[in-house]
Amino acid sequence: MSKSAVSLFVFGVYMFIVGLIMLVIPNFFLSLVGIPTTTEIWIRMAGMLIFILSFYYMISARWELKQFFLLSVYGRGSLIVFVTIFVLMGLGKPVMILFGFFDLLGAIWTALALRSEKSE
Repeated sequence: MSKSAVSLFVFGVYMFIVGLIMLVIPNFFLSLVGIPTTTEIWIRMAGMLIFILSFYYMISARWELKQFFLLSVYGRGSLIVFVTIFVLMGLGKPVMILFGFFDLLGAIWTALALRSEKSE
């Protein structure tokens, strides 16, 4: 796999783990980010979505779908903006920005890898 594919695959594994936790033991995840626990289905639905999307990332990496890599840079890079806005609006705790930060770091890793591959 190329460097950019590896970065996307690693991000897919991260999403797989987060999605699985949210799907199977959602209140554990909620307690990590300071959100009140719930018995409602919304957190499991979000976990299911993240879990399913993780396969898109991992398979796109294995298939070297460079256009998807580039699109993911913009999507993952924008997550920190949304999460920060949510926190500033009082809808979440500051620890949630950490998840946006991980996404931003992953997006930067992919962008730098794509740039280095273009110059090779």
